[in-house]
Amino acid sequence: MKPETRVQFELRLIILYAKTNKMKLPCLISNSTGYIPHLSTKVNVKREENSISIKAKEVKFFKTLAPPLVATFLLLSPICTTPVSIAQTIDIHKGATLFGQACIGCHDAGGNIIQPGATLYTKDLQRNGVVTEEEIYGITYYGKGRMPGFGKECKPRGQCTFGARLEDEDIKILAEFVKLQADQGWPSIEAEEK
Repeated sequence: MKPETRVQFELRLIILYAKTNKMKLPCLISNSTGYIPHLSTKVNVKREENSISIKAKEVKFFKTLAPPLVATFLLLSPICTTPVSIAQTIDIHKGATLFGQACIGCHDAGGNIIQPGATLYTKDLQRNGVVTEEEIYGITYYGKGRMPGFGKECKPRGQCTFGARLEDEDIKILAEFVKLQADQGWPSIEAEEK
């Protein structure tokens, strides 16, 4: 058997002392002198290996967590959404209600059951020369072709609806609503009847 070196002897004594006094070895190492810092270095290497493995686990965790967090941030970020004021929301709601009362009979979901080429989809509106809200307002107010006008002062009488007429402000809101829906491809909406 090989004789024990001084370092090994001191290490055995420290371990024995720690076991008998129920102390933890790192506590003794930090307070010792001599060759013991060599042992301290080994312990520190193990601690660094542990911290590296913990850091690797943290990096892996964040890599799996990052994509959903970024997606959520972008979804809720004001960068990706346009601000809608309460007044705009009320106008959209009122526009949907007016559309449900006056237009949906012929233009359900932006289509046209009377004249298929005159839908309220953007491509048909553009093809028929109706691009702006003002042009939609004019057609809604005075009528055009088979579509009756809904304005209070609509003339000639034969071109105007025989039903209830709409106020100028209501026709403006309705024109804004139709333009907005056309720009969005007529997404499904539910207008609440008042």
